[in-house]
Amino acid sequence: MARVCDLTGKKTISGHNVSHSNRKTKRRFYPNLQKKKFFLPETGEWVTLKVSCAALRTINKKGLYTYLKELEKKGEILFFEEPVAEGC
Repeated sequence: MARVCDLTGKKTISGHNVSHSNRKTKRRFYPNLQKKKFFLPETGEWVTLKVSCAALRTINKKGLYTYLKELEKKGEILFFEEPVAEGC
């Protein structure tokens, strides 16, 4: 599994370990990702996402549905809402 946040797109970046003698060796910085299950009352379904803790804080502040709509408006994600069948 790739270490990428499903919502923010945060991913692994590279850098250096720097010793006392200032030698540099390559290392990786991993995002703080958590696998979390969310319930969307608007659609009535459970969604499992791998999100960064920064995204979790935003979800706690705004709500998942609102945050998904904002990201969709920016064009960062595609969030398809199932159309409700009427009549047939």
